[in-house]
Amino acid sequence: MSWRQGIYAITDNGLLPDDARLLAACEAALQGGLALLQYRDKSSDEARRLRQSRALAALCRRFGVPLIINDDLALAHDLREAGFDGVGLHLGEEDGSLREARRVLGSEPIIGASCYASLAIAEQATAEGASYLAFGRFFASHTKPEAAPAPLELLDEAARFGLPRVAIGGLDVDNVARVRRAGGDLLATVHAVFGGDDPAERVARLRRHAGYA
Repeated sequence: MSWRQGIYAITDNGLLPDDARLLAACEAALQGGLALLQYRDKSSDEARRLRQSRALAALCRRFGVPLIINDDLALAHDLREAGFDGVGLHLGEEDGSLREARRVLGSEPIIGASCYASLAIAEQATAEGASYLAFGRFFASHTKPEAAPAPLELLDEAARFGLPRVAIGGLDVDNVARVRRAGGDLLATVHAVFGGDDPAERVARLRRHAGYA
């Protein structure tokens, strides 16, 4: 299964506050058919971040699914140096230089860029070596309610860059088909996967509604 299309789940340490729940939920989500998994933990607990990311990298390797590290080039580099070749990185606009990340990690790893509602940011990210371009939020978001909205038409306009387009922000079973028709290649979500019981079934339902399954 290619990582370039499908459901892209993002972890949340509020919804998954300990190692056991994080790993169990992510394993279930992977069983449901994820294309990508992102580890996102904005805390300052470096020991936990290292421990959890290593466990997730091993889990993702079992399923043949890339693990994307949010906003931590050093952690992504350390994991790859430890032999986790499927680890990549996602950077927001203020999370560091994409060009530097590409220099450090090399040409192979997935490096994604948050482009919000800006084609100009997307153009720069493409020039600096991004693997995918993430746009949004498209709908009301639990995770980032203050984020500025983006029009769905943006996804079609971003086709010019020739990279997979990630849609994020309030995606659920009621709107994923619409987002995919608008041009979303990867449909990224936190709550629609991890906001309730049975992440495996939640991913499977999202895949069915989006037309991936």
